[in-house]
Amino acid sequence: MQSQTRRSFLTASGTATLSAAAFGLIAGVPRRSLAMASTMARDVDILNVALGLEHEAINAYQLGAQSGLLQKPVLDAAVLFQSHHKGHRDALIATIEKLGGRPVAEKPMAEYARALNAAAIKSQEDILNLAARLELGASNAYLGVIPSFQDVNLAKVAARLAADETMHWTALSGVLGRQLPGAPLSFGA
Repeated sequence: MQSQTRRSFLTASGTATLSAAAFGLIAGVPRRSLAMASTMARDVDILNVALGLEHEAINAYQLGAQSGLLQKPVLDAAVLFQSHHKGHRDALIATIEKLGGRPVAEKPMAEYARALNAAAIKSQEDILNLAARLELGASNAYLGVIPSFQDVNLAKVAARLAADETMHWTALSGVLGRQLPGAPLSFGA
């Protein structure tokens, strides 16, 4: 699975609206209830895409940790960031279930390794570049979906997730010796 983009988030949410609407029409749900069900289904679909991103990040950091290529201080940061992603995963699962949805399942590690081209990783720098790319993609995706949520609390969660992803990207960029963006409003565009 490649890193999800903002467009992927929005596309996934659009298909959920149609299926919820079709279900509501078949069941004869009044229009207001149908709108609420449709909005909730769209939110659950967006949250499931986010959950997919978290599964990917957890497994990317696991691949890095297991590679034997990470030096001690970098390994410690990778494990810390992975623990953040596990916390994100747990919060997303709880929210999806609270909304009556079914959380997307984690794939086998081999699928993540293949999708992330783990076989091409030969150095600590390769791992850090992969992690930075995933963190930046996740940050932009979370920022991009904030306006899609009808529930302001879900929008707030997406903003907090984006902040964590941006923090991870910033730390990884520092270790890689990259310059921070010089322009304002660099994220979420």
